[in-house]
Amino acid sequence: MRAGLADRLSAVRRRVDAAARNCSRDPATITLIAVGKTFPAAVVNEAVTAGATDLGENRVQEAVAKKPGVANARWHLIGPLQRNKARAALDVFDIVHTVDRLEIADRLQYLLAEHWPGRKLDVLLEINIADESQKAGAQSEDTSQLLEHVLDCDRLVVHGLMAIPPWAEDPEASRPWFQKLCELRDRLEDEIGHPLPELSMGMSHDFEIAIAEGATMVRVGTAIFGPRG
Repeated sequence: MRAGLADRLSAVRRRVDAAARNCSRDPATITLIAVGKTFPAAVVNEAVTAGATDLGENRVQEAVAKKPGVANARWHLIGPLQRNKARAALDVFDIVHTVDRLEIADRLQYLLAEHWPGRKLDVLLEINIADESQKAGAQSEDTSQLLEHVLDCDRLVVHGLMAIPPWAEDPEASRPWFQKLCELRDRLEDEIGHPLPELSMGMSHDFEIAIAEGATMVRVGTAIFGPRG
């Protein structure tokens, strides 16, 4: 097993539990997603053996190559989804965090209806919470239209929102962006009347802040797997 992986995973779980209890939340309501980006299947499989139940990947093709060598887990797509990768994504992922435009929703809907009769896909809407030109995600002002459209796709089950705040060395700098995503979720629930219980936000350096601000899914890579080569 990769040196220290099981210990790091246990340490992160303890930090998740402590962060939840510090804000009077049940730790069981927080899903820890172990992000194995760039690490080979053998290392990701070690994380599953050590107790990881949810795995995150940024790139569809990387996940396609890895999944056959990894024990059973729930696979989360947390990176941008291109239209031409949608079918491959459906072969691998149980939940897609990055539905950010109408055409992606329509493509997933079509493929599910055409090739997976009876299957429904859990999704989150990715929001470009700070309107950063280099990042994927729907603009905040377009989210109502996107949500209504996805709700009309009977093969997609939308559970909440996902965002990646601007990078900053100080984890506290992420707090206002997490608050903004939570506020957007609350507004959408009021406007459209559909519950959005999941908030996917927070990574290795700021997941405790994210939990304090309402995250239900945290995406942790380096703190579990160690530095990437």
